[in-house]
Amino acid sequence: MSLTERELRRLLEDVAAGRVAVAEAAGTLSGYVDLGFANVDVERAERRGIPEVVFGQGKTPEHIAAVARVLHDRGQRVLATRVDAEKAAAIADLLPGLPVRYEALARCLCVEDAPAPDQGRGPLLVVAAGTSDLPVAEESVVTARMCGNTVETLYDVGVAGLHRLISRVDLLRSASVLIVVAGMEGALPSVVGGLVARPVIAVPTSVGYGANLGGVAALLAMLNSCASGVTVVNIDNGFGAAFAATLMNRAELR
Repeated sequence: MSLTERELRRLLEDVAAGRVAVAEAAGTLSGYVDLGFANVDVERAERRGIPEVVFGQGKTPEHIAAVARVLHDRGQRVLATRVDAEKAAAIADLLPGLPVRYEALARCLCVEDAPAPDQGRGPLLVVAAGTSDLPVAEESVVTARMCGNTVETLYDVGVAGLHRLISRVDLLRSASVLIVVAGMEGALPSVVGGLVARPVIAVPTSVGYGANLGGVAALLAMLNSCASGVTVVNIDNGFGAAFAATLMNRAELR
């Protein structure tokens, strides 16, 4: 990890005073911190412009809290996705004094001292076909804001009532990058892609009846879109869409 002379001096002073363990200091210098159960990539923010994000599903509150503390102690924003309310409450109890915030609909837990500064060329727009798609859409919204984007939303504008979308064409065309979330037959990204001159990231959701096949039908429809400029992420992957949109929208390339 690349440290300034001042940062290195402070780290050595903390080790000498017993405030930082030798193993933790070694991890800082190597670019990751070994917690035994996880190697926390503390250099990712410098390398990619976005800190490591925790996928919370399947992890214990203790493990998520430990990773969150390492990242926060280094001045990085913390985002944990796919965290249910019970687990979020337990994590908050393990992090007293830290600015923990839980976004219930998005199933995201955030730790940040202040909102991320806007680093984008323009606003991102998250479009959702129906209200059943909102958990995935909101995961995109929370992720995009944590990554330093201004985010606007346009919800419940699916193709079953196309006039709802057409009436908001000006909003669609004002966005720098669009994330379009849809289940069922997954047609909305193709329609949006035919109306705008900006990148469109399509997110298939697992919303739908039996032949939707848990989102596979929407995924295949989006992969076969005839609208140029539409790219597709995995089923229910609102986080992945927001991460990609962030990189596309960065005012300055790293």
